[in-house]
Amino acid sequence: MNDTFENALAGRVEAMLDACTRCGRCVEVCPVTGPGGVTAEPRAVIDGVIDILRHREGAPAARKWADACVLTGECIKACDYGVNPRFLLSMARVTMIRHDDPEGDRRRHGVENFRKVARDVTHISRLQLDDSLLPRLGQKSGAPPAEPRGLPDFVFYTGCNVLKTPHIALLALDIMDTIGVTYQVMGGPSHCCGIVQMRTGDIETSGRLAQSTMDKLARSKSGQVISWCPSCHVQFAETTLPTVEKIRGARPFEMTPFMLFLRDNLDRLRPFLRERVAMRVALHRHPGIAGVVEAAENILKAVPGVELIDLAQPAVGLMSNYFRALPAYRRELQQNELNAAEAAGVDALVAVYHADHRELCAHERDYPFRIMNMLEIVGASIGLHHADEFKRLKKLQDVDRIADECQDLAQMHGLDPASTRAAIEAMLEEQPLPLRGA
Repeated sequence: MNDTFENALAGRVEAMLDACTRCGRCVEVCPVTGPGGVTAEPRAVIDGVIDILRHREGAPAARKWADACVLTGECIKACDYGVNPRFLLSMARVTMIRHDDPEGDRRRHGVENFRKVARDVTHISRLQLDDSLLPRLGQKSGAPPAEPRGLPDFVFYTGCNVLKTPHIALLALDIMDTIGVTYQVMGGPSHCCGIVQMRTGDIETSGRLAQSTMDKLARSKSGQVISWCPSCHVQFAETTLPTVEKIRGARPFEMTPFMLFLRDNLDRLRPFLRERVAMRVALHRHPGIAGVVEAAENILKAVPGVELIDLAQPAVGLMSNYFRALPAYRRELQQNELNAAEAAGVDALVAVYHADHRELCAHERDYPFRIMNMLEIVGASIGLHHADEFKRLKKLQDVDRIADECQDLAQMHGLDPASTRAAIEAMLEEQPLPLRGA
């Protein structure tokens, strides 16, 4: 087949629009129509989304709904006709951008945004890790990582931004080592999923980068890629892989979120959970990938000594950083959860994903409980530990102090001081809910 990625993507959108009955059920179940100011009748809203996708026009309510989407995924479960409304909203946002921005601007914005991601990931990870650990995460520094003999059982795809909190990714690798699976680590800016370019409307570049990464990932015994980043997972599972399947007639692999992989291997993990971890913990929940929250609960309950506390807070979105269009709602959700955790007297508020950890971790300074990633608790029961340097640095809340703390690693890696400072500033600016006090 000679179909292009862009044409195949458009064909998928059109087929889904044909299947849509415009019942409006997806709008009815969406948790962000209220915070997003979407007040029109549900059928009118989905009609407007279809108009955007077919005619580049759409009622204001439809445009608001597309902009407010935080990828919770309730709409997918609500549809009885095989339509993925979340995917259609993503494509509606792309269509609106392409209507508003000239092609040259779209490409330029994609390049600029990708360079910023690459800068921040590279600098923040290297301010925490030396050359003995960076290769283990698939990053090109020092000697290349040792590969398993022959094909590994799985490819472990980190994505980019978890490298800012490397203790999380390293614990995931340690846990896989513990249960005896082989893997090849891939990720970082050199293995881009294409989401940054897609968000700017540059479909051609997004498809080219994603397919290049996809071909690198397709090298394991099982034909399975274990994904960490939910953004990358959704980009591949809902955009790239089905589109490539339409072009090539087959998918090169299937992708499984790490939490689902670990839950499915819980019987292999359980014998290693030997140490009692006496903690009352509350799970920070985002249900955007079906089954992940439930898997995380099952894993935590398997750790001896852990008592899981339900804070009775809303579970919305894919990750906290998807609330860009709803900043007040994001602050409200985070404030209510922190207050509820304090009132419940938990020992720790525990996140699954890296982006949530980055946004929440500095609040540990001001509350009487820890803010952790759940793999830290699993690791403690096994006897595994990696220091959370990201949290330690972010709690300093001072660019100069952080730069001074990390100057030896910055010099070791030859990091440009101006770029390092910009990355640290971006790290501290990622604080949707202000800390208590100065």
